[in-house]
Amino acid sequence: MAQSLTTGIDGAFAPGQSVVKATPAYQAYRLLHVAFVVAPILAGLDKFFHLMVNWDMYLAPAIARLSPVGGHGLMLVVGVIEIAAGILVPWGIDLPMAAGAIAMSLSTIVVAINAQLLRRTRLRRENPPATPQLAPA
Repeated sequence: MAQSLTTGIDGAFAPGQSVVKATPAYQAYRLLHVAFVVAPILAGLDKFFHLMVNWDMYLAPAIARLSPVGGHGLMLVVGVIEIAAGILVPWGIDLPMAAGAIAMSLSTIVVAINAQLLRRTRLRRENPPATPQLAPA
């Protein structure tokens, strides 16, 4: 359908250029399409390389203990899922709307539980600052 809507009136569009592709709505669609491919892939890769964020520190120790692969392993599994989602989106392979809604609801519940568990966790520094020694007077 997009190819049939072409015009060359008053030089607004080059002859043969699609009117639909020149609209702001279509440009926003393309931008979001690229973002939904690039963002999950970058976030997934960051779970492996920690270039932007050290994701392991955002996982409550109680959740990490529940995982059979540990906290870091759990983050790597999440990274693989994000990379797979980003790779599959361009081919139109995605979840049905209802499954996506359920997955997002469950992820919101997990994030809320994780936040409450982190709130109760006492974080310790690995290398506490050295206390200065005062010289005898």
